[in-house]
Order: sequence, then structure tokens, then C-alpha cells
Amino acid sequence: MSWLLNLYETYESNLDRVGEIEKKYNDQEFTLLPISHTTQTAHIEVQITEDGEFHSAAVIDKNDANTLIPCTEDSANRAGSKIAPYPLHDKLSYVAGDFVAYGGNIKNEEPFTYYIKQLEEWAKSPYAHAKVKSIYTYLSKKQLIRDLVNANIIWLDDDGHLIDKWDKKAESMYGDKPPIFSVITGGQESAFVRFNVYSPNKILTKVWKDHEMYESFIQYYKDLLSDEDLCYVTGKRLPSTDKHANKIRNAADKAKLISANDTSGFTFRGRFSQNNEVACISYEVSQKAHNALKWLINRQGKIVDQRVFLVWENRDIETPDPTEDAFDLFSMDPTQIEKMERKSYTNQEFAKEFAKALDGYRNDLTSESNVNIMILDSATTGRLAVLYYRNMNKELYLERLIKWHSTCVWRHQYRKDENNRYVLFYGAPATKDIAYAAYGPNASNKVVKGLMERMLPCIVDDQKIPLDIVKSAFYRASNPVAMEKWEWEKTLSITCALINKQEGYDVALDTENHDRDYLFGRLLAIADVLERRALGSDETRSTNAIRYMNSFSKHPARTWKTIQDSLQPYQARLGTKGLYLSKLIDEVASKINFDDFNNKPLSGKYLLGFYSQRHELYQKNDGTKETSN
Repeated sequence: MSWLLNLYETYESNLDRVGEIEKKYNDQEFTLLPISHTTQTAHIEVQITEDGEFHSAAVIDKNDANTLIPCTEDSANRAGSKIAPYPLHDKLSYVAGDFVAYGGNIKNEEPFTYYIKQLEEWAKSPYAHAKVKSIYTYLSKKQLIRDLVNANIIWLDDDGHLIDKWDKKAESMYGDKPPIFSVITGGQESAFVRFNVYSPNKILTKVWKDHEMYESFIQYYKDLLSDEDLCYVTGKRLPSTDKHANKIRNAADKAKLISANDTSGFTFRGRFSQNNEVACISYEVSQKAHNALKWLINRQGKIVDQRVFLVWENRDIETPDPTEDAFDLFSMDPTQIEKMERKSYTNQEFAKEFAKALDGYRNDLTSESNVNIMILDSATTGRLAVLYYRNMNKELYLERLIKWHSTCVWRHQYRKDENNRYVLFYGAPATKDIAYAAYGPNASNKVVKGLMERMLPCIVDDQKIPLDIVKSAFYRASNPVAMEKWEWEKTLSITCALINKQEGYDVALDTENHDRDYLFGRLLAIADVLERRALGSDETRSTNAIRYMNSFSKHPARTWKTIQDSLQPYQARLGTKGLYLSKLIDEVASKINFDDFNNKPLSGKYLLGFYSQRHELYQKNDGTKETSN
């Protein structure tokens, strides 16, 4: 229950944000929902006067269709032919009293009867808002479809019935396709209608954005709740519920985190006879916890193939994401980006700089400052599961982030800034980029989300990176001819970061390192740079060192002889300009012990030596600076 309790506390800590409209990166609106409310995609907006008369109507643009509506337990969970009206806004078949008169089909009972009775009880309650009374007065007249037809919103056939779908017959009657048929997926009876109250003398807040309307229904519905029981989350006796929210990941999501509606299967039977014996959760806690979760997912969740990765703190929701790379975390502090332009860092230096970048998150740390990390996914359309949940001290969490980004660290240059220019940054790569480095850019979302889940304990629990991930990235980085140059450079730097996590090397070249594999990597880098300089900037083909890299990693001594022989014409072409590199080859090769100069396959350390040596040579070229991209 700890995740439910933390989500409940998150809601309580952010009550000032309830109903406050926010926007995603794609301009889609979302909000922290009030309790007893949900969202629906509306298709028609009807304006009612304060006296309860029809004023106007319009088909809603898809960008403005998301609507916050009041809901009951039954309406939030209605399915199939079950009649369970929403309290105010609903489908045309529910809100139109003349639905049957215009050919609307109903199976057994008329939904409008239930809808208008429920709306009447709210409109005549002590908590009723004036807008609710205006809407009830109008809908009681049972003339909604007639008014919508007169306003050219809804369309009828020759028999005066609702047109089921727009076809050639309808086109011959009316000409161009009306807007309503572009926003609905079924027949016109499935159109969702939202109501607003219009006044010519004053500007009124839209009904679905009116906080007084929210509170009106919350107070009214609270009086209807009963069946008090012990809430397992709060430990208090409160009105309970066994109907919990869906639409957690998006408006079309039917999966639930808590569900026990199967009284004949094996959801809970076998150990318990009643579902409340498994867990009893109060209506208020369920509503607030689920609404907080929806809000957090919209606000800062990462969704890969419907798997949700979410990190938050109860009081301060701005929490660094462990799945992001150092560039995203540093970009919160522009001054840190400038510092990253340095040629090299030691891991200790970078750890200090990274800690400074996170200083803002250390403010107001208390013993109650905890970070929540959650992964959600569904195996079926109706069930959502918590795959991973971790609640940890915020100070410890930040320390783990610093350790991750200063040990799984390397120099990267595959991210772009707002001007579409490549930006240099140090630190750990994002977990999604690790997936593409290990399995290629065409890796399925299923593979990517699986790797991201496996990497999370490596970051927050300081566990070792799974060996199969490192090996897969190593094999791809050792085969550059199978990729475009930009992809290989990205794969190479990410692989170096993963290997560095195991070996603890610095990005800067270590000339005192006499490890066999590291030295072989240095030799390969020198050969690559020597040939590239001889070819000139106009030649874009791969060097022999790059073409033979895969073979070199498996049979270094034998392949080095081939690469060395191929270097001779390039050494001759460079003449004295290449003398330094030729001497450097001799110097590095002489450090390899005689017995170690063999065909034993190289480990990932050769990539570290290759990258560091190549980077060093690109920085020093007769006083000029070159770039490797």
C-alpha cells in the first residue's frame, strides 16, 4: 500500500494545483483532477442561457475536445449496455430527451430517464450551483436534438431520423460532409455533449473549468457515499469503494491497477471469499491516489510501448529522472554546459560538477524527503501492474545519481541543441540510448522498455550492469562498417561509458596504462588517425583500421600485421608530417609484453584505449584542433 499512500500524500501536497490547466510538449491540456471527476473527449458544445433556454451549439475542434466532467462510481466504470449516466455531460443518447422521437435506438430502458433523474437530484440539492440548475431546466424540456438539428449540428435522413453514417445518400441530400462526422467514430448517437452557460451581461467561467462547479458536485456526491470500512491506506474508517479508476495512462486506457470484479474466476477467490478481504480502500484515497498518478504521468512520466517510467517526490515533484542522460540534467543549469566544453575530466572532477548541478534538488531536505520510482505496464487491456516500485531517501537517491553519472561516464557528442547543432557533454547516457547502442536503432519498443527496466536498479540501487547488455554494445561498437558513421560514433561513446562503469578509467588518455587490451586500442586509433590525415578531408571512405576493427577485436596480432602493412603508403605520403604518428606507433607497441602480443580476443578496454587515444590526437595536430565528427 505504500505507493498508494505516497500518491495520496502527493495529491494532498498539491491541492493548489487541482483543476489548474497545464500543457504537455504537444500542447495537449491536462490537470490534477478533482475527486469525483474524470475526463472525456467531447464532440458537441451546447450553450445554455441562465434562464434555461438554448442559445447556440458548435462542433468541438479536436484540440479542444478534452473535457473535465463530474462522474459517479458507476458512470466511471460503465461498460457495454449498462446504463450509468454521468452527472452532467454525457453522450447524446443520455442527455437528449427527444432521442427516441428522432429514431434513436435503445435496447431496454431509456438512458435519459436515469440521466435526468440524477441531474434533478443534484440541481435540487443544497449544494447545487446556478449553472447546474440552468442546464437541468433546459434539458427537462426534452428538445435537445431538435435544437441541434435547427443549428445544423445534427443531421436527419428522409424519415426524420438521425443519420447513422455519412454515405452517398446523405451526400446527395446535404452536399459536403458536415463537421460532426469528422470528429465522431460511430453514429451521431455516440457524440459526447458538454454544456456551458452563457450570459450576455457577464463573462462566465466555462462549466468544465469552474472550480465552484467542481466543489458543488464533490459536496453533493460525498453525502451519497456510505458503507464505511477500515481504509488500509490511512487506517481510518471512511466510505469505501471496490470500483477504482481507469484511464491512467491516457484517455483511452481501460486498464486498472486495482480490480476485483470477477466473482466466479480466480482474481481473489481461493484465498478469500469477498474482495474486501484482500484490501479495503476508501473512495477518497482511491480517487486522490489515482488522480495524482494520472497527473504525474501526464506531467513527467516516460511512456515506451505503454510501459510507464515515473519518478516523483511527494512534496517537490520536480525530481531528476534516472533514465535521462547528463545532458538533460545539466541543461537545467546552463552554466554547467559551458564547463563541459573542457577537453577532459577525471571521474572525481566530474562527480563534483554533477553534484553542483543537483544542488537545487538538495534544498529543504528533511528526514521525510523521499523519492518514488515506479514502473507500470499492462499484460491485458483491463489489468495494469506495478512492475517496479522503490521509495528511497532523497539524499541517498541524489548520491546514487551522482555515482552513476560519474562512473558510467564518457565523452558524448550525439545530442543537439535548440539550433540543431551537436553538443559535447560528459556523463552517463540515457537508458533508451543504451538500448539503441546495444540492439540497434531499429530495436522494437518491447526490447527498449525491457532494457530500461533492467537498467533502473543499476542506477538507483548501484547494481552491476547486466553483462549481456555490455557485450551486445561491445560487439556492435567493434563493427563500424555495419553502421553509418554518426551511429557508430554514438554507439562507441555509449559503449565506452558502459565499459568504464566496470573498469573505472578516465576519458583522458592514460599513457601510463600498460594493459594489453588498452594498448592495442591505442594502436588502432593511431593507425586510423594516420590514414585519415593522409587521405585528406575530401575523402570520406573508412580507413583500414576502421574496416578491420571487428577482425582486430578477435585476432589483434594477426590483424595488426595487415593494418601495419596497409599503412606504409600513407606513411610515405605524409612524409615528415606523419613522423610523429609513426614514432607513436612504435612507442605504444613497445609497451606490449612479448607474450601478450597474440591473438587472444580483446576485451572492452581496447575501446577505451581507442577512443581516448583518438580523442587526444584530434586535439593535438600541430597546434590546431580537429573534431572527430
